[in-house]
Amino acid sequence: MKITILGMTGRVGSQIAALALQDKNQVTGLVRSPEKITVADDNLTVIKGNVLDKENIEQAVRGADAVISALNTDGDDTLSKSMPLIIEAMEEAGVNRLVSIGTAGILESRIDADRLRYQSSESKRRLTRAAEEHHKVFDLLETSGLDWTIVCPTYLPDGKAVGEYREERNFLPENGKQISVGDTAHFAYSQLGSDVYVKSRVGLAY
Repeated sequence: MKITILGMTGRVGSQIAALALQDKNQVTGLVRSPEKITVADDNLTVIKGNVLDKENIEQAVRGADAVISALNTDGDDTLSKSMPLIIEAMEEAGVNRLVSIGTAGILESRIDADRLRYQSSESKRRLTRAAEEHHKVFDLLETSGLDWTIVCPTYLPDGKAVGEYREERNFLPENGKQISVGDTAHFAYSQLGSDVYVKSRVGLAY
């Protein structure tokens, strides 16, 4: 499989790339700082560029079977500004499958009907800027023609994959407190071979 990874130098993106390369997939990473890539693999192509440049995205997704976005909010609006460009480039290239890493804040609230977690008393976070960025991405994907899945982990400490976690469509599993970076990467990567959660958000927690 040919997989394009956006956000490959981040915590989750780097572990997704490791899993994909381990399975001998052809991986293309679009990164701002190629020097941060420490992996050398014949199946890895690194493109220096920016997700705010549509030509860079077009180059990265050309010929891909699927795209994984592990972009984070970075304290700015890069995430929401890049997603329209990503969607457009994928649709023009005929690439339909997108798995995106989101946040548990954009899952449905169990407490306040018709609200997302970050908008309700269910969320304990006082700052909502990151969730608002991910919410914009969710809205953009819902109106796109892509086969998307948004993986929504709760608190995300570093840690390896153990392969045992709970998942739930559109909601955070009850009493879920955390899930490791490794298991988030494991689940996101596994979605490339599954259509169970196409056009859905998926809450992840132990």
